[in-house]
Amino acid sequence: MHWVRAVELLRRERRGGVLVTVVGVRGHAPRDAGAKMVVSSDAAWGTIGGGNLEETVLQRARAMLADGTAGPEQLVVGLTDQTRTEHGRQCCGGEVTVVLDPLPVVGAVAIFGVGHVGLELARILVRHDLELHLVDSRAAQLTDARLACLDDGQATLRVHHAPVPELALGALPSGTHVLVMTHDHAEDFALCDEALRCTHLASIGLIGSAAKWARLGKGLRLEGHDEAALSRITSPIGVPDLAGKEPATIAVSVAVDLLRVLAGDRSRTGG
Repeated sequence: MHWVRAVELLRRERRGGVLVTVVGVRGHAPRDAGAKMVVSSDAAWGTIGGGNLEETVLQRARAMLADGTAGPEQLVVGLTDQTRTEHGRQCCGGEVTVVLDPLPVVGAVAIFGVGHVGLELARILVRHDLELHLVDSRAAQLTDARLACLDDGQATLRVHHAPVPELALGALPSGTHVLVMTHDHAEDFALCDEALRCTHLASIGLIGSAAKWARLGKGLRLEGHDEAALSRITSPIGVPDLAGKEPATIAVSVAVDLLRVLAGDRSRTGG
């Protein structure tokens, strides 16, 4: 597999990796500057020359993944009979400098309900490096024309028209942060009920007032969810001291809170 496709695979599967690039060669070496390989905890794609060189780099890359190293590292490997390592000798006669660049695990967010607030929130989040899912039961909310304002973002955007939106929860990547903000409180309830039954999701946020959450929480208890399960849902969402009911203001409030959560995820995974 080409290294570009390997990077895309790890990004899609939300797995950590290290991109290794040969940046300098002195004397003879098995590969020229520019050669690349991608390393994960249990696989590797491409080659920078095999032998002692590659084994040394593989070991270091996997140590970086295990330690959660976030920044790039430079490594110099000698290829002479004086540089024997636990991986043996490689007597090309040269020296290779490589850069090991960790590939972050990209966060995933799903917005259920792309109304006024949902769209404003998407406009903020799409400018961040994450996987952004937009889900709505109303096809009119997801037209190309309406979502054209998201075209200039760097997020990987995935749009789902789901007449029964709770069915989309099972297809979300593991660790997705879910925000429930549909136009219909019955839809919100169904989403919260199903989200609590999904073990692969991260945080669950519900837009609305404390009174709304009290009503939905009562219904969720009747569906068999205990207090530990209900504690997975945050409602209301956003920064409490940011006043204002305009969609853009609410979106900023929710985004601030969510970006803090995503930053915490990155610090724990080294991304």
